[in-house]
Amino acid sequence: MSARNFRSRLTSSVAVPAIAFAGLTATPLMAQGINPDEIIVTARRTEERLQDVPISITVFSGDQIQKRNIAVASDLAVFTPSLSVNTRYGPEKSTFSIRGFNQDASTAPTVGVYFADVVGVRAQGGTAGGNTVGAGAFTDLQNVQVLKGPQGTLQGRNTTGGAVLLVPAKPTDLLEASIEGTYGNYDQKRVQAMFNAPLADTFKVRVAIDRNERDGYMKNHSGVGPKDFNDVNYFYGRLSVVADLTPNLENYTIFHYSRSDTNGYASHYEFCDSNPGDPRQINPATISPINPNGSKYSISRYYTSLAACDQIAGQAARGDGPLDVDVSDPDPRMFLRTWQAINTTTWQASDTITIKNIVSYGEYREQSQFQLYSDNFTVPDTAITRYYAARRGPQIGQPFDYIQLGTQPGHDAAAESTTTEELQIQGRSADGKFNFVVGGYLEFSRPLGYNQQRTGIYGNCVDPGVLNCSGGLPLSDSAPIPGTIISESRTQLAFDNHGVFAQGTYRFTDQLALTLGGRWTFDKIAGYSESNRRVFASVPGVGYVLSNWVCNDNLNHATVNLIANGGDLTACGTRITVKSNKPTWLIDLDFKPTPDTLIYAKYARGYRQGTVNFTNPGLETALPEKVDAYEVGAKLTFRGALPGYLNVAGFWNDFSNQQVFGALIPKPESGLVGGSAIINAGKSVIRGVEVDAGVTPFQGLRLSAGYAYLDTKLKDLVTPTLSADSPFLQIIPRGRIGGPLTYSPKHKLTLSGDYSVPLGDNVGELNFGAVFTYTARQFVDGNLQIPGYSLLNLNAGITDVGGSGFDVVVFAQNVTNKHYRTTSGGGYDSSGIGDFMYGPPRMYGVRLKYAFGR
Repeated sequence: MSARNFRSRLTSSVAVPAIAFAGLTATPLMAQGINPDEIIVTARRTEERLQDVPISITVFSGDQIQKRNIAVASDLAVFTPSLSVNTRYGPEKSTFSIRGFNQDASTAPTVGVYFADVVGVRAQGGTAGGNTVGAGAFTDLQNVQVLKGPQGTLQGRNTTGGAVLLVPAKPTDLLEASIEGTYGNYDQKRVQAMFNAPLADTFKVRVAIDRNERDGYMKNHSGVGPKDFNDVNYFYGRLSVVADLTPNLENYTIFHYSRSDTNGYASHYEFCDSNPGDPRQINPATISPINPNGSKYSISRYYTSLAACDQIAGQAARGDGPLDVDVSDPDPRMFLRTWQAINTTTWQASDTITIKNIVSYGEYREQSQFQLYSDNFTVPDTAITRYYAARRGPQIGQPFDYIQLGTQPGHDAAAESTTTEELQIQGRSADGKFNFVVGGYLEFSRPLGYNQQRTGIYGNCVDPGVLNCSGGLPLSDSAPIPGTIISESRTQLAFDNHGVFAQGTYRFTDQLALTLGGRWTFDKIAGYSESNRRVFASVPGVGYVLSNWVCNDNLNHATVNLIANGGDLTACGTRITVKSNKPTWLIDLDFKPTPDTLIYAKYARGYRQGTVNFTNPGLETALPEKVDAYEVGAKLTFRGALPGYLNVAGFWNDFSNQQVFGALIPKPESGLVGGSAIINAGKSVIRGVEVDAGVTPFQGLRLSAGYAYLDTKLKDLVTPTLSADSPFLQIIPRGRIGGPLTYSPKHKLTLSGDYSVPLGDNVGELNFGAVFTYTARQFVDGNLQIPGYSLLNLNAGITDVGGSGFDVVVFAQNVTNKHYRTTSGGGYDSSGIGDFMYGPPRMYGVRLKYAFGR
């Protein structure tokens, strides 16, 4: 077999889950007049015709990614039915949800994100981030594939929701290059370039870069810090090398790097608790057998609630809109760096056996400092605040921060390395009736130092990272002098995720096939924490001094005095190890009454590992969760005068031992200011229908549609019982029995159309495109929901203008300039704040591209 023929056979099996095509959703087979028999995919790690794969899939070609300006992972959710995204900490730190399976901070992903068959670099800092791909990774892709439902049998890391596969364009035999420049509103400037060269018949290289800058669309009116938030500023680069070592042995290496440095996100205040309760009085809701005398209303919540009301009043006085914010952080920053090296070696051992080895190493680093709740607070003027001011408490009008995260010099907020190794043996019987994949998977994630970040709470901090704070809120009702709490999160986490797997398909006849797959996964998290907190107080006659320094884990280290022991943080050392091992499996029956009709039914078991979070003493761990997923579907292809396709899938998921977010209300004497635990508290039912359809009415016009109906219901919600010595008074779980899961809109619709008109020889081709999306209302935090919204995107351009090699495109996103909420800060229970993050307003611009060799 020649090297060229070998490469042809490997085109899909090595790097291409699905080849590119033009429609928007699952399988727009006829959108470019493509013969569906030529579409080869490897979503199940073996070569198959796309319409033969019994999986609900959404695929985007590289051209679609460009037209829709998909640059970071969160952009993908706008156009994908069943895929939602949580942008609580900004779009580049977003987490995915497919079919209602959500990821909260400190938990493992429910949706695995893979680049060139390798899972994203793991990270687990104080806020959700990592576990995905860096900004710019969507440049120069062959396609992106979204797989819905549990994929743990064959994909590296076990997940319950699904997988997102990014397939980079592979080096080819052509000498080709392109450069593209974009200029848009909000002063967007973006340059993308690609160069591909066959240095020899058996050695090829490809380079791609992406540099993107854009001002933020959330305008800051505080007069402190940056003028805007939600900006874009990243560089991305990739080098790919293919070497055919022998006619039957290929080595494919990728190195890619992403660096993003922005002001971060900001949220807009919309409501507050205007009656938070007198902190001098007993709150009847806190009386319980554990706390028979009850506790007073929170003095800190009293101040933050009414300060939020004042901030909302200030917004109204200025005439602010939803995209106006008021943030007092003098130097916010979100600095993310990701790099990864991937090597895939493929050996065609015989006509029926292929052996593939995939090894990778990557690192994720994050430095971040920002106001968690985008506040610009001053002490409110009420009878109660005047009462405390008269007793040496904070003075009326004095500024204070609620929760301000600071970068600690010499440390990253998150820093983790990930090494993976996967060996696959792919085979088929001589008669073609049976094909299989067997293999093993190893993943080791190790800390690159401490995940360490200092957080200033209730103080007036220039930079809590270097303890530069003053003022603050009353430390207690009995001692109302102003004070600041500096909490230092200092942890190391090591992850081991291993598995062995096998999956095979046997064809009883040309029409009937059975697939069985199984995997046994072994997971381990080993964590170490030295987290601590300092309390600074304004002592009359002395000044702003360190009055207390203790361990955050006041259950196991209640008597430690770090001032007395000279700041020996090892006295706060806590180790926790969580292990689990679970089987997952897949049973699938396929029936093909005709070559263009596939009917399938399958059952799969999904599993997601447990978690460790040291910030919640006594509630640091959560157990694994599991799902039993049932799905039936049909894939139909139409030929003839009106070619097109129709794919339908119905699914039912029984979700148990569910990991649920719970807001923690601390006891006043605990010294803690709250927390967010992950608890195993729920059972849910998730069911729905997904439809993908497309048609080509005549040459040049392509229409497609995608729709997802999602019905989620929380069946059981059992809150863990707190022990008498717990530092927390109450757990408020997110959700309610009988209610839906968060980030699970009941309806999501995407409609797209593309029209191409040849303008004649040496003139070019005129292209028009439109994408309409609708997302129904959805819950984002307990009983808090955001309204539904619809978006319209348009583009028009000329390809190869006058035969010059230049393409020109004008584009507009969110054409109607909708102001739509994407998520909430979620701080109402602990702070009385109701704030929301907003998606981008109308964005428009022009792209100019020059290419040769295409």
